[in-house]
Amino acid sequence: MAGHGAEDPAIERFNRMREEAYKNFRWTRQTTRTALLGFIIVPGVIYYFSNQYHMKWDWVAKRKGESLDTVSKSQTD
Repeated sequence: MAGHGAEDPAIERFNRMREEAYKNFRWTRQTTRTALLGFIIVPGVIYYFSNQYHMKWDWVAKRKGESLDTVSKSQTD
């Protein structure tokens, strides 16, 4: 049914606004905060935690009941 009938001017204005949104972009306090959170802080937190827990667990050749911790209590004693 697409393409039949008259075009709605409101929909056309909305589509044009969406396609040209980058032309009207302005750096404001809100957009700066969003950019910092999305591009610096969130990836930084993910990177920090991935480095903290990297190689903490070892799944290779573990049997039921064995600890997944790479440095288990029995090895340190």
